[in-house]
Amino acid sequence: MIDFRSDTVTRPTQRMRDAMYRAEVGDDVYGDDVTVNKLQEYIAQLCGMEAALFVPSGTFCNQLALFTHCNRGDEIILPDECHIVQHEAGSAAIISGVNMRTLPTYNGKMELDRLENAIRKEEDIHYPETKLICLENAFSDGTVVDLEYMRSVKRIADRYKLKIHLDGARFFNAVTSLNCEIRDITENVDSLNICLSKGLCAPIGSVLVGTKEFIKSATKKRKIMGGGMRQVGVLAAAGQIAVKEMRLRLVEDHDNARYLAERLDIISGIEVLRNKLDINMVFFKVRDEKLKNYFTVENFAKYGIIINPEENGLFRFVTHYYISREAIDETIDLIIKLKERSQR
Repeated sequence: MIDFRSDTVTRPTQRMRDAMYRAEVGDDVYGDDVTVNKLQEYIAQLCGMEAALFVPSGTFCNQLALFTHCNRGDEIILPDECHIVQHEAGSAAIISGVNMRTLPTYNGKMELDRLENAIRKEEDIHYPETKLICLENAFSDGTVVDLEYMRSVKRIADRYKLKIHLDGARFFNAVTSLNCEIRDITENVDSLNICLSKGLCAPIGSVLVGTKEFIKSATKKRKIMGGGMRQVGVLAAAGQIAVKEMRLRLVEDHDNARYLAERLDIISGIEVLRNKLDINMVFFKVRDEKLKNYFTVENFAKYGIIINPEENGLFRFVTHYYISREAIDETIDLIIKLKERSQR
C-alpha cells in the first residue's frame, strides 16, 4: 500500500528491529537501562543541553513540559493552531491545569507585538501569572519558523523572565529545511520535545530535553503521569538509530514532497499551496468539482493508495521513508485517470 496519510504510519526499519532484538536493558525507573541512558545522553549532547528524558509520545512530552514548567492556574501563551491546542484533547486543562492564552497564527508565527502585549506584566489579583511561551517547529501546517523569529521570541521571553518550550515533533525536519545547526534552534528555547517516530521511523517515543534541574523535576512528574517504564531499552534502541541515522535522510522526504507538488500542480483543477512546502507535506485544493467527486478515500483505496479525506477544504499528502518517486508517479497517474474519467 502507498500511504500518504501521515509520516506517523512509518514502520521501524530492519536495522531498528535488529537493534531492538539485541538491546541491553534494565529497569529505567531505577535508571538502570543502559540503552535508554545512552539515548538520553546523546540527544542532550546533540542539542547542547544538559539532560534528556525518554517518554512514550509527543503529546506526553509536551504535557510533561507544561506540567513541569507551570503551576496550576499559570498562563501559557501559544499559537492558536499549534498541536498542543488542536490535537492533544484538552489535556493541558486536565494534567497541569494551566490557562492557554492563544494568539492568531500565520505559518507558525504569532505577531511579536501581540505576543508581548499578551504577557501579564504586573501583579494583579485578577490576573493569572504568565509562565511560559510555547512554539512549534516545524509547524503542523507544513511550514518552518525561521531562526530570526525564534531569536525575537527569545528576546521577549528574556525581557520578562519567561521560559520557552518548543514542540519539536518534527524538529529535525525544521533543521533540515533551515539548513542550520541543531543548536541554532535549541539555543533559543528552555525545553524541547523531539519525536523519534514519524519521519524518523522509530515505532514509539519522544525525548524531553532541558536543564538537569528541569529534567530531574520532569522525571518525578513523568512517574505521576504513568510514564515510568521498565526495560524500555528495546524501544530506545530504535530511537538511537532514528536520531543518529534517519534524521540525516529527511532531505529525501522534502525533495519528494516538492516533486509531488510539481506533478500535482500541472493537473488542471488542482491548486498546491506553495507557501506550505517547507517540509514533507503537500497541501492542495481540488478546485475541479467533477474531479473532487472522484477524489475519495474509497476510490484511492481501490488502487492501493491510502489518503485522508479533505479537511477544511484542503487535502494533505505526506511523504516519508516508504514513499518513493515511483509511488508518487503511480499516484499521479491515478489522479490523471480520475480526471479523465470525471470529464466524460
